[in-house]
Amino acid sequence: MHLLMVGLIRKIIVIMLVAWLAIVIDCPASAKDVTVSGSSTVMPLAEVAAEEFNAQQNDFVVTISAGGTGAGILGIAERKNDIAMASREITEDEKKRFGDSFEEFLVGLDGISLAVSDEIYKAGVKGLSRAQAKDIYSGNITNWKELGGPDADVYVISREEGSGTRDSFNEIVLGSRDAETPGVDTVAFGGAEVKTAIAGSDKAIGYLGFNYLGGGVEGIAFNGIMPTYENIKLDLYELHRHLYFYTFGKPTSGAMAFIDFVRGPEGQRIAAEEGFVPI
Repeated sequence: MHLLMVGLIRKIIVIMLVAWLAIVIDCPASAKDVTVSGSSTVMPLAEVAAEEFNAQQNDFVVTISAGGTGAGILGIAERKNDIAMASREITEDEKKRFGDSFEEFLVGLDGISLAVSDEIYKAGVKGLSRAQAKDIYSGNITNWKELGGPDADVYVISREEGSGTRDSFNEIVLGSRDAETPGVDTVAFGGAEVKTAIAGSDKAIGYLGFNYLGGGVEGIAFNGIMPTYENIKLDLYELHRHLYFYTFGKPTSGAMAFIDFVRGPEGQRIAAEEGFVPI
């Protein structure tokens, strides 16, 4: 009888441990955790801001991950993340799909900079009109000599589907976010990958966030206006956009604290240091 009782007690303990582990595993992250995901363009600002925010207080811990604007918006709509980073506004399709419960917070301004390989720039291609850029991405211009450059094929780089940068570029240059781009030779995932591809070629063109310029990749003029801090701030450079944080419904206390930090003096100082134009 004693052995039976010991065995029964052991079984009860095992069952209780399994149940406890299931509860722990199924529990959501601590209320102190603030998860942020989305636009790779906004990510440099969010990462540095999160480091400073986490160091200055002990109430919340902010973690950042990329994935693109579309993925970030999906993440908050499905309640997987607290904040979405976005390099465009919420679309009507997203509102229809998820409901109109998105809360929008402007965190910075940015330019989408056209950039070419150094060899192409030195050969004289230092600016494009909207029509020329459209013809390149539509596949109507395929050789740099058509634009006053060398006799070389145009190597065209675009961003991936779901990218807010791609959506904004297509809308401004091609007239629609869903425009076809048969002239594209390769798709890059993130501004850093676009920059690497341009720098590694002698005949490339691509578009990337203003904050990625430098290090051997310089922007060219669009419709006669260069992508500079002043031109973006004054809305003179057409290929500009607003950068956002979004929440789905009212932000949690931790999300709101981080949003306030990024939109405040310290966060906007970081925005400027990371190559963005403060709000």
